[in-house]
Amino acid sequence: MRPDRPQPGETDGLTDRLWALTDFVGVWNLERQIHDHLRDTTGTLTGTAVFKPGESPTTLNYVETGQLKVGTQAPLNAERRYVWQSDGHGISAYFDDGGFFHQFVPQGARAAATHFCAPDDYRVNYDFSHTDQWTAQWHVKGPRKRYMMLSRYWR
Repeated sequence: MRPDRPQPGETDGLTDRLWALTDFVGVWNLERQIHDHLRDTTGTLTGTAVFKPGESPTTLNYVETGQLKVGTQAPLNAERRYVWQSDGHGISAYFDDGGFFHQFVPQGARAAATHFCAPDDYRVNYDFSHTDQWTAQWHVKGPRKRYMMLSRYWR
């Protein structure tokens, strides 16, 4: 993360702000740190996340691209796609095949959600305490996986 950026947990006084789906539209810089606790390896992803209007006024298409580097392996091109939908109760995230992923309410400094995909448990904590940046920290546990992934997004 760039040193001039506030760290997760610091706020700029926006604790009551409700982010609208349209606040995410555009190109975001993306840096991700991954720590695999089972294999004791670390990885990084550097790239961009783009939110574009979807098929309806209540949806955004999310496309993430970047270079993934894990341990001493050569970097790989990586891509991930989701659909975000404003549904009156917050934002629901869907996999690109239409399957439900999770739902969160982007109001105030923090939001959290879970996704259970037997036998694995995915838990995310969002930090929306700044107007021009946000983070998503995932903790994943299962019989064959246990990792933490912190993604930082900024304009």
